[in-house]
Amino acid sequence: MAVVASSAVGRSVRAASGALVHAGGHAKTLSLLGTDALVFYRFDATEHARRQSAAMTALTGMQTLETLLTLPVDMPVPLDSLSAGDRAALRRLPAGSVHRDRREITRRAVRPLHVDLAVLTGQQPRHALKAATRFAPFCSRAVLLRRAAPRMDDFLNEASFYGVGVLLDSPCDIEMVLQPRPYRPQRHTAAAWNFIEELYQRVR
Repeated sequence: MAVVASSAVGRSVRAASGALVHAGGHAKTLSLLGTDALVFYRFDATEHARRQSAAMTALTGMQTLETLLTLPVDMPVPLDSLSAGDRAALRRLPAGSVHRDRREITRRAVRPLHVDLAVLTGQQPRHALKAATRFAPFCSRAVLLRRAAPRMDDFLNEASFYGVGVLLDSPCDIEMVLQPRPYRPQRHTAAAWNFIEELYQRVR
């Protein structure tokens, strides 16, 4: 998979993506999910500052995040309402992720950033499309084609079926020829949060 590394390419993709990409966000090419992707993201300023102030360590591991997801955000939960196993799991959470006293525990940690768009590219358009489908549980996705794919109409239909946008490097500039499906998760999962946490450790 080729790397989308040029800052000029990043600016062109941002311009072509319009409202999909937040104007005040960041862009970085990273190796994620076994491929290279140009990721457009923005920090949650409040959570980012809170973590820095608390010198909070990394939130890693599915079990840790699954435990946090059992707690509502900023709402005290009586410790005596939890099972012994849950209380033991909560004691293992990183400092700064929750506030705890003798009677209650309150979740503080939320996702520290939001991914607007992940852009994949490659020598073979369908290889890029396959790579883009790996990001479906986590964010909106698009592929960047250096030239029109063979049987372009069929390719666009396939990309549309998977909800993947298509950007084309035309002679004038990069243009969005197919909008990606908006990312609207049906529920919050530990896997999606873990993706965000791993990305956060790479870009903060």
